[in-house]
Amino acid sequence: MRISTSQIYDQNIRSIMNNQEDLVKTQEQLATGKRIITPSDDPVGAAKVLRLTEEIDELEQFQRNNDLVTGSLEQQEAVLTNITNSINRARTLVVQAGSGILSDPDKRAIGAELEQIKLEIFDLMNTQDADGNYIYAGYQSANQAFTYNPAATGNAISFSGDAGVSFIQLSNSSTIQSTSNGYEVFENVLSRFKFSVTSDTVSSLSNATVSEQGTFDTFFNKNYDPVTSANNDYQITFLASGEAQLTNVGTGAVVDTVGFESGKAFTVKGMQFTASAVAGDTIEFSLDAPEKKSMAQTLHEVQEILMDSTIDNSALQEAIADSLVGLDNGLEKISLERASIGSRLNIAESTYESNLDMEIAAKSSRSAIQDVDYAEASSEFAKQETALEAALASFPQVSNLSLFNYI
Repeated sequence: MRISTSQIYDQNIRSIMNNQEDLVKTQEQLATGKRIITPSDDPVGAAKVLRLTEEIDELEQFQRNNDLVTGSLEQQEAVLTNITNSINRARTLVVQAGSGILSDPDKRAIGAELEQIKLEIFDLMNTQDADGNYIYAGYQSANQAFTYNPAATGNAISFSGDAGVSFIQLSNSSTIQSTSNGYEVFENVLSRFKFSVTSDTVSSLSNATVSEQGTFDTFFNKNYDPVTSANNDYQITFLASGEAQLTNVGTGAVVDTVGFESGKAFTVKGMQFTASAVAGDTIEFSLDAPEKKSMAQTLHEVQEILMDSTIDNSALQEAIADSLVGLDNGLEKISLERASIGSRLNIAESTYESNLDMEIAAKSSRSAIQDVDYAEASSEFAKQETALEAALASFPQVSNLSLFNYI
């Protein structure tokens, strides 16, 4: 077979260029640490790497979400812990104010301290996150969750946000509540259940109060009718048998009958009355509609009572009883919220560990497909380098061969 000089040149140059291309490719693999530089290197592997990269990116976003929600929940837990500590201090002061041995200046001093605690709690309820959002304002996070207006006709401290709560996705199938609205945590707190005497025919009624709050609460919860107000009206009728009979005016049902002696206190369903009455006399009362208010509002009300030296002892004791029930109910609400936060933090931690394991597995799979084997690539590089050097060394010798040398 006759081989022309131009063929010899073309073949050698093509061989050198191919060797250089292979060498450069191997060198790039070693430099980048990647076996697959372009999809054409391994189309099937490149597709798998793409899917695994998308999965890893998604898992990393979930982990960032987890960090954000964990920080938010830990901040909320810190806020609730501080409020709990402040309320416990306020509760101690309220009990102290009701001891009956304090002078008016002492009561005013307690009232002044309660005012500072109230303002501290108000600030905590308006806590902001790192972005300046009010964490308890719901979807209205740009505005304060609670407002304070001492001149208001209703509650001086009221919720001004909305009922919105935020959720963050921690995995493909898991979302977690990251915020709570201030109404549910702080404002949706039942005040003390009470009743009001509407009329009586007795000659003297010196006392009508709740003496056994637990018994009265049970009676209230069982009998209060939010739909038909007439069913919340009751009548105590004094019988000739020396008994006092409690009847529901709306339904006519007899609720209870207890012993009675004129001029002495008697108790029925947790309510204590002291009346001078004869057979046929009556006392009529109604169950007050349940009220809800924040603990800051509860402190505001008792603080104002303590600062007013004209308030008599019976009104003071009633205000103290109201505040203690309100504070205890508020602490119970906060305790439930803290338990909820704790469970959400546990879920976030568990999900974080699960996502981390999946991320490590995905990165390992991607590495097995995409990353270069340095030992193999180094050996291949040395072989290709030797082949290129041989081609470069042999080309001049072949190119110098000519028949003219033998003529």
